[in-house]
Parts: sequence; C-alpha cells; structure tokens
Amino acid sequence: MPNTYTQLHVQIVFTVQGRANLIPKQHKEALHQYITAIVRNKKHKVLAINSMPDHVHLFVGLNPDESLSDLVRDVKANSSAFIKAKKWIPSHFAWQKGYGAFSYGHSQIDAVVKYIKNQEKHHAKKSFKEEYIEMLERFNVSYDNKYLFEWIEQGAAPTEL
Repeated sequence: MPNTYTQLHVQIVFTVQGRANLIPKQHKEALHQYITAIVRNKKHKVLAINSMPDHVHLFVGLNPDESLSDLVRDVKANSSAFIKAKKWIPSHFAWQKGYGAFSYGHSQIDAVVKYIKNQEKHHAKKSFKEEYIEMLERFNVSYDNKYLFEWIEQGAAPTEL
C-alpha cells in the first residue's frame, strides 16, 4: 500500500499581544504541556517548546495532512482560552496576530532543540526583537518593519508577572 513520507521540521515563534510580559513563570510548564497536547492531538510531533514572559518558541515535526497556519491558529486560540480559563492574568490575554515559522533539516534538529531550551540564557544577551529580526535575516525572509510584531522599546515599562 502506498504511503506518504515526509520530514518537515518547523520552528514557530509567536508573541503575547502588545509584547507584554504575561506568561507567568510559575505557570510556564502547564502552558507548555497544554500546547504540547494540542499539537499531539493534531498528529504533529513536539520536538521542543519553551517560552519567555512575552513569546513562545515551538519546534515541531509537521504532519503533512494539516497546514502550518491551521496548526498555529489552533495552538494560539486554544492556549489563549486555556490561560483565560485558568485566570492566570488579571487582565485580558491574547496572542498577537501573526507568527514566524522557520524550517530546518534533520541535521539541524539537535541544535534547534538546544537553542529553544536555552532561551533564558539567550535572552540575557539579546532582546526578542534582535533575535526575531536576526532569524528573518538568516532565513532571507523579506519583511516590512511596520508589519512586524508590536515591540516594547527600551525605556517602556512592560508588565511583569
């Protein structure tokens, strides 16, 4: 019987609306578990997940039966509802529109997993804005600054949880 064989590895990056620091550190693991369950229920494979207070990195082995945009839509919608239901945030919570998605070959999997797992250390040296623009440029993705995520610029006082 013929079958479909694929090897599709994609790192997905998305942010909290307004880039506010609204992912509580004490609930980070529960959020990761919830997102992992969404991805697995859609028959994709989670290779790595990590978050900072204002954004999420999700590295998946994609199931070719579903589009990447459908996966991201469902992850964001369901995890946002989960955060609201848990009442972790005293105010409104939403993910910002859009996302970044970057593909990798099999030989790069270990390096990407390590990169995602070390987000705290990485962001001690580099802002999310610097990281994201660097990724866009490294992957030769054309972009217009006015359509990138909303950025909290230095000097602004983001919400801390």
